[in-house]
Amino acid sequence: MDWTRQIDSYCERMGPEYWAEPVNTLTNLAFVIAAATLWPRLRGLPLAQALCVVLAVIGLGSWLFHTHATAWAALADVLPILAFILLYIYVANRAFWGLGLWPALGLTALFFPYAAATVPLFQMVPGLGGSAGYAPVPLLILVYAFLLRHRLPQVARGLAIGAAILIASLFFRTIDEPVCSVLPIGTHFLWHLLNATMLGWMIAVYRRHMLAGAGTRR
Repeated sequence: MDWTRQIDSYCERMGPEYWAEPVNTLTNLAFVIAAATLWPRLRGLPLAQALCVVLAVIGLGSWLFHTHATAWAALADVLPILAFILLYIYVANRAFWGLGLWPALGLTALFFPYAAATVPLFQMVPGLGGSAGYAPVPLLILVYAFLLRHRLPQVARGLAIGAAILIASLFFRTIDEPVCSVLPIGTHFLWHLLNATMLGWMIAVYRRHMLAGAGTRR
C-alpha cells in the first residue's frame, strides 16, 4: 500500500497544500478544547481520564488527515476514533452494567462482528456513502440506552442525547459533497464541531453516573 497516496474526500479541499482545508483543519481544535475543559473535572476517574486523552488524540489525528490528506494520515484519523468507541463500550459495560474485567472485555470485542454485520446494511442506504462506516455507532448507543432505560434512566437519557447529536453530526458529514456547489467550504467542519460535543457529552454522562455513586467500576 502507498501510505503517501493523496486522498481528496472533502468539498473544501482544492489542492495538495497543507492548508488546503483550513476550516476542516482548525475545527479539530474543538476536540482538544473539549478534552481540556473536561480534564480538571475528572480527578479520581481514571477511565474517564483515558477517554479524555483519546478525545484530544482524535483532534490531533483528524488535524493530520485534513492537512496531509494521505493514506497514513487517514489511519491516524480513524484509529483514535475506534479506540474511543472500544474504550467507551468497555467503560459502559463496567460502570453501567457492573460487569467484571473479562466479561466487559468480551462484550466489548463483540463490536467487531457487530460492525462487520451492520456496515454492509448501512452501505445499502442511498446517499449515506462513506458515513456508513460510522452509522452502527449511534445505533449501538441507542440499543444501550433502551436496555438501560429502567436500570439507569438518567444514563439512558444521556446516551440517547449523545446518539441524537451523533446522528446530526453524521448528517452534516454525509451532505458535505452534495452541497459543495452551493457551499464551497462544505459541511464536514460541522461533523467535527458536533462530534467533539458528542464525545465530550458521553464522557460527562459517565462522570455524572460515577459521581452520583451509582457506578460499580472505575
